[in-house]
Amino acid sequence: MKDGMNALRIHGGRIDLAAVHYPDAPRPWLDLSTGINPYAWPTESVPTVDLHSLPSPAAIADLEASAAAVFGTTADRVVALPGTELGLRMLAALDLPSPVRFVVPSYATHAEAIDGAVPIARATSETVADGTLLLANPNNPDGHRDTPQRLLTIARSGAFLIVDEAFADVAPESSLIPLLRPDDRAIVFRSFGKFFGLPGVRLGFMIGPPEYVAEMRQRLGSWPISAHAVAYGIAAYRDAAWIATARVSIVERAARLNAMLARRGLYARGECALFRLIETDAAPALFERLAQVGILTRTFDHSPRWLRMGVPGSDQAFARLDEALGGG
Repeated sequence: MKDGMNALRIHGGRIDLAAVHYPDAPRPWLDLSTGINPYAWPTESVPTVDLHSLPSPAAIADLEASAAAVFGTTADRVVALPGTELGLRMLAALDLPSPVRFVVPSYATHAEAIDGAVPIARATSETVADGTLLLANPNNPDGHRDTPQRLLTIARSGAFLIVDEAFADVAPESSLIPLLRPDDRAIVFRSFGKFFGLPGVRLGFMIGPPEYVAEMRQRLGSWPISAHAVAYGIAAYRDAAWIATARVSIVERAARLNAMLARRGLYARGECALFRLIETDAAPALFERLAQVGILTRTFDHSPRWLRMGVPGSDQAFARLDEALGGG
């Protein structure tokens, strides 16, 4: 049981472990432990996916071009990945300059991506003028958002910059990608699953200088992603109307959650609309109370006063959370 609780603090989305640890909690669980859009892009928009053939290089190139148009760059600087998690863990193979530093707090994967990497506070990141610096923008779990201009200054001041933009689709103005030149020493990762609400598709992208893109492409091989990832990715990135509507609705639901929390004496922080961070001495007790009624959130070993909460996706989910926060 203790190992299961530790796992719940390390990663979101572990309803299976929560159900074991809280066997008497009512079903279905309301999973607010992730920052995944609960209103997923409609996969029925792609009625059939050819699973009898390998994805063609032309189709993968089409996907990368479709994503590049949304990211604000050119297709030659984009390589599709079977999820950004794998891409981050392949960074060690790219012969990046040492020393490697990563900004904390942030994703657990950042600490594990490159052996020997050293954690640093965000406030000191502007002083890094050598080696490699890895950070997230918007950051997780605190939702901090750097301006792309600040990040561009770091990238052009001597350090090789790696930015995890897993949550940037909600706020494209926060993205560094449109400002980058091909010779800038910077790599950016983008996630498909969080904004489009389809993490099981396992699709992400690395955007960087052509030589690093070519190296990553060579290491991934000829068929790095599935036919589903290709088909859904092309259609979703070309669905400009859905993207525009989702950006508005996600922000509106985050504001609704902020208001609900405030009525209950809880105040959210951060600038990422796919999740809210609550700082309170009651965070462990609040996590426990919500779990007992089948609502999963996130706590953190490194910050016991933090509770991160995804944004509910329906009136019913909002009502269920509101009742639980009120002790009902």
